Amino acid sequence: MAGLLDYQHVEISFNGNAVVHDVTFQLYPGEILGLVGESGSGKSTLIKAAMGLLGSSGMVTRGDIWFEGKNLPDLSDREMRHICGEKIGMIFQDCGASLSPIRTIGEQIVESMAAHRKVDVTTAKAAAMELFDKLNLKDGERVWNSYPFELSGGMNQRAGIAIAMLMNPVVLLADEPTSALDVAVQRQVVEEMMSVRDAFGTAIIIVTHDIGVVSAMADSVLVLRDGRVMEYGRAKEILENPRNGYTRKLLSAVPRLRRG
Repeated sequence: MAGLLDYQHVEISFNGNAVVHDVTFQLYPGEILGLVGESGSGKSTLIKAAMGLLGSSGMVTRGDIWFEGKNLPDLSDREMRHICGEKIGMIFQDCGASLSPIRTIGEQIVESMAAHRKVDVTTAKAAAMELFDKLNLKDGERVWNSYPFELSGGMNQRAGIAIAMLMNPVVLLADEPTSALDVAVQRQVVEEMMSVRDAFGTAIIIVTHDIGVVSAMADSVLVLRDGRVMEYGRAKEILENPRNGYTRKLLSAVPRLRRG
């Protein structure tokens, strides 16, 4: 059965040097897939490839990334603009840094929605407030009117999740979404992403080096080392009975963030 997002033998190179080698996996509707590995293992590169965010020096040099019958690396910038944001959303490692410092959260939400469909401020705000409420983001009015520097890192991160979700994408790519947050806020963000999946049926790929986050939320796990797949399968099996020595080493090094 083909996945919603289907990576087939993907190789990614920068300036002609391959950094991701022969990676194959499928993401199914409503599934949460954890991409795990140490820094530099190629995790973020894999999901940026689906969004066309490899920069001028990076490219998919072999294999395919299929989404809705289209091979994403083959699409034009114009075609990718129709998909990115609206159908495939992305949460960055530091949403505060990816937000404009000179515009309010509300202004940025309106802009992101208007890029894909006709929308007025009233409609955008109503949609945002409803989502803030679903994500248990208290004081939505204040968040809407605030500049990023007026909010905590955790609030900016959750606002970033809301912005990514407002177009109701079928796939959400989350690049280390909890790494800059303290443990209490990490748990909130994990719970909010789980609620997004439950509320909208969104399929999620979460990139993390934190096995605790994976054990709390993932249905399946792909372990990467130096751009190569070490292990791939159901989360429960891999976390409880890893077959690969590298996976065992990762698991032994990190405390678990248990499911609520």
